[in-house]
Amino acid sequence: MTRLGFLLDSESCIGCHACTVACKAEHDVPIGVNRTWVKYIETGTFPDVGRHFSVMRCNHCDDAPCISICPTNALFRADNGVVDFDDDNCIGCKGCMNACPYDAIYINPATNTANKCNFCNHRIEQGLEPSCVVVCPTHAIKVADLDDPADEVTGLIARSETAVRAPEQNTQPKVYYRGADAASLDPLRTAIADDGMIWADTTAQHPTADLGGDGVVARTAYTTAHEMTWKAKVSSYLVTKAVAAGMMMVAALLVLLGHGGEQAAVGVVPPVVAGVFLALTAVLLVGDLKRPERFYYLITRGNRRSWLVKGAAVLGGFAAVSAAWFVAGAVESEGALQVLAAPAALLGLATAGYTAFLFAQCEGRDLWQSPLVLPTLLAQAVVAGGAGYAVMELAVDGPAPVAVQWVLLAGVLATAMLVAAELLGRGTPHVEAAVAAMARGRYARQFWIGGVALGLVVPAVLVAVSLAVDSGPVLAAVAGICAVAGMWCYEDSFVRAGQSVPLS
Repeated sequence: MTRLGFLLDSESCIGCHACTVACKAEHDVPIGVNRTWVKYIETGTFPDVGRHFSVMRCNHCDDAPCISICPTNALFRADNGVVDFDDDNCIGCKGCMNACPYDAIYINPATNTANKCNFCNHRIEQGLEPSCVVVCPTHAIKVADLDDPADEVTGLIARSETAVRAPEQNTQPKVYYRGADAASLDPLRTAIADDGMIWADTTAQHPTADLGGDGVVARTAYTTAHEMTWKAKVSSYLVTKAVAAGMMMVAALLVLLGHGGEQAAVGVVPPVVAGVFLALTAVLLVGDLKRPERFYYLITRGNRRSWLVKGAAVLGGFAAVSAAWFVAGAVESEGALQVLAAPAALLGLATAGYTAFLFAQCEGRDLWQSPLVLPTLLAQAVVAGGAGYAVMELAVDGPAPVAVQWVLLAGVLATAMLVAAELLGRGTPHVEAAVAAMARGRYARQFWIGGVALGLVVPAVLVAVSLAVDSGPVLAAVAGICAVAGMWCYEDSFVRAGQSVPLS
């Protein structure tokens, strides 16, 4: 058995970028993205300063989260242990990019598919070394067969003091660093200075630097930029499916409370609204793919371990139950609605909550690993369901408007408590850096004004007033609209803050 890995000798590296250039030439890598690159950091204060080099690339992990999350098996493990990719299978979902704790994967702008270092496997299969190994003038890059105790480089790894990147992620990386400055391997211990980097225009700060440099011990003098992958479409999809799920969950509750005979408010309008928002969810999900024309690969080439595939199955099941609910409501079959109530409620919960398990597969984003993500998504679905019914009652007389307002208020209060727990809790340095970006950094205004004030405080006050003075449906409807708008602000800040922490 062969299990290939790299030994990167930072003591020998001179920062010449020959490996980067050779990699680009070998694989025709476009400008602006890299499979391998050299990171420079500077330590100390003048005149006692030093510059350190570290080669960054895919770590070909034994427990590779990119393989698990890939919905179409576009990322796979070759027989020699290398994590390789197949352009023909990739749909450009970008899940692998958030799953990778090493910023090693990029979207190739020429093919709109995910690419990365693949160990020059085409060369390995011909008995040749990777191009970066061939051109390195100081032999700082070495290939090891980690399953061969007689292998010279494997013995060197065993005898030397080596380190790996992000060992806390437990991905079992197979790229070992010898002589690397610890700060070079931990992006939270370095920061880009206000005057930027050499050979680069960026002056962007990461959250640790934004907070005054706690933990920062070195300056990042050169590295490769990595764009944020999931943005407004993903934030919006979290809200649209919450509305769809919430409407059917509240409708199921009303059926169980004996209101199944209300054709419009229970039997017809909820599945119609759910269908519209499920359609929007599908449009957002497919629209966010870099290769949207391949979306059906989720079915024809699906990886059952991926929550992108499991989530698609959940959405499909929920759509089917919603359609059956509409038919039962249209023919006024209260008995059928009673039979469908439990499946609708359970699939509504699954629709609202499965993204927590998808986020959990994104090993590179510690904020998304929180156990509070699932209950928060479920509480938001309750808010969205109450909000949807509150707005619906402006046009359709609902069977239990006061109960709907209590549902909305309960969801808002539960969400507020969960958000507070997220802010006040402790976590890994990555979690705390992401929370800092959300609550005190670049996303703070959106989070506090949109997510908290508009999405939680205003709805709670409006619903409380409506319940106290029996003001009719208007205040509750306004509260519902504010709650859903604020939900988007919160989700967008949460999604972006989770990706704001540098990984390389």
